[in-house]
Amino acid sequence: MFHATYIKMNHKEGIKDELLVLRCQEGDAAAFEELLERWQDRLWRHAWRLTGDEDAAWDAMQETWLNISRDIRRLRSPAAFRAWAYRIATNKCKDWIRKEARTHQAAEHYSEEVSRAEIPQNSLTLKEQSESLSDAISRLPGKDRTILSLKYEEDFDIDEIAAILDIPEGTVKSRLHYAREHLKKILERKKNG
Repeated sequence: MFHATYIKMNHKEGIKDELLVLRCQEGDAAAFEELLERWQDRLWRHAWRLTGDEDAAWDAMQETWLNISRDIRRLRSPAAFRAWAYRIATNKCKDWIRKEARTHQAAEHYSEEVSRAEIPQNSLTLKEQSESLSDAISRLPGKDRTILSLKYEEDFDIDEIAAILDIPEGTVKSRLHYAREHLKKILERKKNG
């Protein structure tokens, strides 16, 4: 029952987005504002997961929405808005990551995150399990966090993830497999450590 309800809700939301995109393509500023309100938080969370930096995520969002406002008229299929917007955000984050890699700040930040992680106790409540999982996910490399998030938090299909990350579907499947394995190892180390 839940799955069918979710699909109906998701379908209804998709139709609303398509209508908003069509209105945006006609120059309707109010429709663009509504689209921004509907997608800002989701895209920001995606950018934050990719960059691991709140300020960088906000910067990426500014650039993402500038690109969306400039190029939305050229979007051929309004139904593709979701994947298109995520791809723009992903590319903006990749630009930031490349810039950070040159200064090595991303590596330093990542090692600080790992060193601050807590080891969970043997008998865990549901809340503690959730916190433990979140902590383990934060220990994953950025590309593993991103692929798991797109699949399980954002509920994108394999083909959509491939389009967002600009990689083949087989690569998506492979990365999902290895990201799950990596997460499993981290959780096992935490449990035994």
